[in-house]
Amino acid sequence: MSRIHPTAIIDPQAELDPSVEVGPYTVIGPQVRVGAGTRIGAHCVIEGRTTIGENNQIFQFNSLGAVPQDKKYAGEPCELRIGDRNTIREFCTFNIGTAQDEGVTQIGNDNWIMAYVHLAHDCRVGNHTIFANSSQLAGHVHVGDWVILGGFTVVHQFCRLGAHSFTAMNSLLFADLPPFAMCQGQPAQARSMNFEGLRRRGFSPESVRAVKTMHKLLYRDGLTLAQSSAAIAQLAVREPQVHDVVQLMGEFLRTVDPQRGIVR
Repeated sequence: MSRIHPTAIIDPQAELDPSVEVGPYTVIGPQVRVGAGTRIGAHCVIEGRTTIGENNQIFQFNSLGAVPQDKKYAGEPCELRIGDRNTIREFCTFNIGTAQDEGVTQIGNDNWIMAYVHLAHDCRVGNHTIFANSSQLAGHVHVGDWVILGGFTVVHQFCRLGAHSFTAMNSLLFADLPPFAMCQGQPAQARSMNFEGLRRRGFSPESVRAVKTMHKLLYRDGLTLAQSSAAIAQLAVREPQVHDVVQLMGEFLRTVDPQRGIVR
């Protein structure tokens, strides 16, 4: 029995692995490539230069690979790339990139993306993230590994969310959210660090204590961002066993746009 429903419209130039399943009334364009084991539900539109990896589950009513919502876009050959083992629930919209950036919107592996999520042009999403319903990313937003976005989170263009960070429901971000940080509010304010998430992921007690220390240096000691960054760098020197978590924070802080700053 065919894995492609007879009502689906698939361009002959599209490249689909024979194991791919396609539901009723889905439309797939000529420049689309889909890897083994991926299942695509009913009434989806997948177009543009879109590459989808293996073993993804794409539910019904999704729009993937449409041109960006950017007036500067002039038909350049930009792309959408989706990795492996992602779950994409209903009514999501992922656009291709633009020539003003690297031309690619990219989603990594093992992400859980709930309904009504929008990923605008040139967004970069890592691995193992969770986007709750109606999370919205403007253009050029970068999201690190293991990030969790609460429902109705909205992120301003060019912002970055560091690995293992967490946003509460209805958060509105105008600045970068450092790794491990938890935020809430409109505009978002830092509330704590994602200690429970770190424990669940097997971080050592020493690493969790180092994250607590970094939170204090960033948010409790009244230091400037530059002063906090310098103090955090010294933490890695004093406690080499927590080098990895300190390095993750240090690298993020060194690349913060001073005009945008971090969520405070």
